[in-house]
Amino acid sequence: MKKDWGAPQRNAGPILAALDSVLGEGARVFELASGTGQHAFAFTQAKPRWTWWPSDPDPENLASIEAWRNEGGPGFRQAVRLDVTKEWPALPEVDAIFCANVMHIAPFDVTLALFDGARRALAPGQSLICYGPFKRGGAFSSDGDARFDADLRARDRSWGIRDLEAVIEAAGAAGFAFVERRAMPANNHFVIFRAT
Repeated sequence: MKKDWGAPQRNAGPILAALDSVLGEGARVFELASGTGQHAFAFTQAKPRWTWWPSDPDPENLASIEAWRNEGGPGFRQAVRLDVTKEWPALPEVDAIFCANVMHIAPFDVTLALFDGARRALAPGQSLICYGPFKRGGAFSSDGDARFDADLRARDRSWGIRDLEAVIEAAGAAGFAFVERRAMPANNHFVIFRAT
């Protein structure tokens, strides 16, 4: 069944603009934890020369992704079932890996596994692009983010908005260089890493 959530609709435009400034015209992208599939649909509708492989570990999300794919174009490829903390299947040849809103709704071990798997999947010079909320210097971007973090931790003590500096350190240990951070709407951040 196709899921239609508000957040992916709201943030697809700004994320697409940021991605478009980084990726080539014929970019091939693998998305981690694609959720509903709405981003894959929106991005491949707007950029028909992009090839986009979504993935997710959840069967309900995979069914939603497939429903969106049935309405999409040829660049929207069939989803891969992938849990980043387990052994990764062989991925298609891609230019970049993208993940949105993953790190704060999972234990930090998931972030470490994400970097480790992505580094094995990408060639030197290729990009890992992450989107979501981050603290900087231990401080939240807003009071709203502080409340959101408290809500996350009330649901699961291992969740929470991550310190960008800790994420950059984990990326470096896995073989990624930090390239750039861009401020995005709703106190989110677009963070680019490059495989070394």
